[in-house]
Amino acid sequence: MNPDLILYNGIIHTQDDSLPFARAVAVSGNRILAVGDDTDILSLASQETSIIDLEQKLVLPGFIDSHFHFYDFALNYDSIDFSKVPSFVEMENTIVKKTAHIPKGHWILGQGFNESDWPENRMPDRYDLDRVAPEHPVCIWRCDLHLAVANSMALERAGIRPDTPNPPEGVIVKDGTGTPTGVLRELAANLIKDAVPEQSDETVMQNIQKAVKDVHALGMTSIHDIRLMGGRDGVDALRVWRKLRAEDRLDIRCHVALPGEMTDQAIVQGLHTGAGDDRLKIGHLKFFADGGMGARTAWMKEKYLDAEYGMPLTPVDEIEAAIIKADPAGLSAMVHCVGTKANQKIIDMFERLEQKNALIPLIPHRIEHLQMIEPEDLAKLATLQHVVASCQPNNLSLDISMIEMCVGEKGKYTYMLKSILDTGIPLMLSSDAPVCDPNPLAGIYSAVTRKRMNHTPEQGWHKEQAITVEEAVKGYTITPAIASGVGNRLGSISKNKFADMIVLHRNIFTVEPDEIADVKIALTIFDGKIVYNST
Repeated sequence: MNPDLILYNGIIHTQDDSLPFARAVAVSGNRILAVGDDTDILSLASQETSIIDLEQKLVLPGFIDSHFHFYDFALNYDSIDFSKVPSFVEMENTIVKKTAHIPKGHWILGQGFNESDWPENRMPDRYDLDRVAPEHPVCIWRCDLHLAVANSMALERAGIRPDTPNPPEGVIVKDGTGTPTGVLRELAANLIKDAVPEQSDETVMQNIQKAVKDVHALGMTSIHDIRLMGGRDGVDALRVWRKLRAEDRLDIRCHVALPGEMTDQAIVQGLHTGAGDDRLKIGHLKFFADGGMGARTAWMKEKYLDAEYGMPLTPVDEIEAAIIKADPAGLSAMVHCVGTKANQKIIDMFERLEQKNALIPLIPHRIEHLQMIEPEDLAKLATLQHVVASCQPNNLSLDISMIEMCVGEKGKYTYMLKSILDTGIPLMLSSDAPVCDPNPLAGIYSAVTRKRMNHTPEQGWHKEQAITVEEAVKGYTITPAIASGVGNRLGSISKNKFADMIVLHRNIFTVEPDEIADVKIALTIFDGKIVYNST
């Protein structure tokens, strides 16, 4: 069999322990035909083979983002991106500019603001948004998606008034007179979502295709599309992904998660984690033990320095009951745990289930974020046989100021990536986009340097928890492949695996760590075809 494509004269980090390094790789169809040195691989070529001289560029397996809210990313593809807005004033100016292009009465939506990094360090409220957009309903989401702020017109359309009670697992913040301030925590923000007109499936599908092209340029070839809490996106997301696959419009590998609320429905329908083909599979059931630290809703053992203990969301006994039903049906669970109390309670739950021999998953269960965990709970997690960790280093860069503000010196227990690896827990890394920058190289930078994107603090933040570039690359390649049941087909540059590979303009193993996030992708190869080329 002659190859269709050969890459040679490269520096190939295969992520395959049987052949860690190579110089050339041959591709036939959508599979890797051979990996080795230049002479052997070039000898396989025929006249029809496309041959690319890599000129000593670095080659890696395609990145796998194992926690990406991709469907929601597409839903909000045309909304305002506040992630790069540097101040409260600029936030206001950005909305004013948007009003000039949106008819009166039409919604203005945005996400990604981080008030803890603004010089004003001020949370907006309804009156701020009223002032800049009095004739539009406006709602903007904080970067962690656990808090939103709406103006008066948006609150009115959502039916949020002084007498509106808090929805389950949500808080409508009110002032001393009982008037809503516009700040909505956790599931209270879904009252706004429900008031925004739905987009057609075709619009969302087109946005997903645009977004897939964008992430190809970042070296991404696989994603795990993760559900947010509540809302209507569980059935809708699965329907849209299935339509894309049926119409042969899906050019990325996707594990689509299901909301925990769909447990019974998924069991009745015979869905199980890993079901599907090599472009679209059913992922995990997603549960929420708590909220986020930015909104002060992450559930903590001790009080925040500036708030109470946060809040549990789905009761642990409900999560446990759902997993007891789901696991024998082949449905694995992922549980969102940010605060110390949430991590303790969910680790205790999994330990209890393992001791009862109640867990037999074909694909491991997952704890998502594991953002703030104390050493004794991490040690207990390391003893579990059926649970892996999923962490988002880009959140680290985003959260440094906020964490210092709300927990102070206890920040040493956040994003404990090195400790997780040292205990032997499989560690998947991901972006949590659109909460953070989806760029995997930004995530590797954050994991290695433990700095903000502006390279502060100079020595790194709690640098004792930094990991190596090699460890971070594994977290975006072979580890999530194995942990999602596709390690025999993805995650490394190995013979007979799918030909998902990326070529980088610079070698992230040799550049200065501060430069890793600036490295660009030269080529992205998905399923044996070049889907992005910047050369």
